[in-house]
Formats: sequence, structure tokens, C-alpha cells
Amino acid sequence: MNLNRTSSSALYLAVVLSLVLVPAARADKARGQDEAAIRQLVAAQAEAWNQHDATAWSKDFAPDADFVNIVGTVFQGREEIEKRHAGIFASIFKTSRTLVSVRRIVFLGPDVAIVDMDHEVTGHGGLPPGVQNTDESGTLRTRMKYVMKKAKGAWQIVTGQNTDVKPAPKGSAAPPASPAASAPSETKK
Repeated sequence: MNLNRTSSSALYLAVVLSLVLVPAARADKARGQDEAAIRQLVAAQAEAWNQHDATAWSKDFAPDADFVNIVGTVFQGREEIEKRHAGIFASIFKTSRTLVSVRRIVFLGPDVAIVDMDHEVTGHGGLPPGVQNTDESGTLRTRMKYVMKKAKGAWQIVTGQNTDVKPAPKGSAAPPASPAASAPSETKK
């Protein structure tokens, strides 16, 4: 009788644990897949920048997304975001290259994430008024933040904000190097 009670308790514990642990393991797997999908989206966007392809660069913005560029101009909708990037890819950034490092991804639920990135842009033919290279090497560093939403199984950018990293004032320490500076690839964790 004592053996049955012990067996029943063990079976009950095993069932309860499986009800808790199996969904948690599935959630962890889904979170890992979502993080990988977001990192792939960022990598594809960096490659699109390096190819100067505004259509590919803007394709993952939601149709009604907004984007605040480096000088504070707000672009409304994927169509305008694409059009404005086509303009810069045809002019000041037509020979530029970017290196992007994902600093962190914060999930606010199963279908909303905030993505913080560091960008390094080199090889540009000038910068918009008020924007200057971050250092004397001609590198422009920016901080990009996206709010992303998963819709119909795919992640898309709902809103984006790009902010330039200002150079250190003369006589002070240089701004901290971006993690992207040591990145071997277009994206990294």
C-alpha cells in the first residue's frame, strides 16, 4: 500500500512537471527561433544597405510604420521610408558600407520586441547638415532602435529611431568604441 502511494505520488509529480516543463521548453524554443529570425532580418537589412537597395532595406517595415532618421525627420509608411532611402543611396550614401551589431533584443510578449543596434557607416560621400563623423577615421556611428511586431508569423518593424553618436569634445576621451568595431560579420550578438 505504501508502495502504491509512493508510485502514485511519483506519477502525479511527473505529470505535473511535464505540464509545466514541456510548455516552458516550447516557449524557450519559440523565443530562440524569434530571436534568430530578428537577427536574420537585421543582417539582411545590413546587406541591403551595403548593396544600396532601398526596396530590400525597407521591405520589413510594416506598411504603416514610421521611421525617425538621423536628423529627426519622420517618414510615414514603408513607401516613404523606401523612397527616402532610395534618395540617400543615390547620393551621399551611394558608396557607403554598414556594419551592424545587435546590442540586445527585449521581448515584451510573444509578438512584440525592442531591438537595439549599433551601426557603423563608412565610405560615405558626406553627411546631412548637423551630422558629423564620430571619429577621425571617417566612421559614422549610430544607435538604432526598432519596435517590432510579429504578424502572420513574420517579424516586421513598426517604428524605428536612428540617432548619431556625437564625437567626443576636443580634449576629452574618445567615445567608447562600438561593439560592431570588432565584429567579424555584419551582425553579432
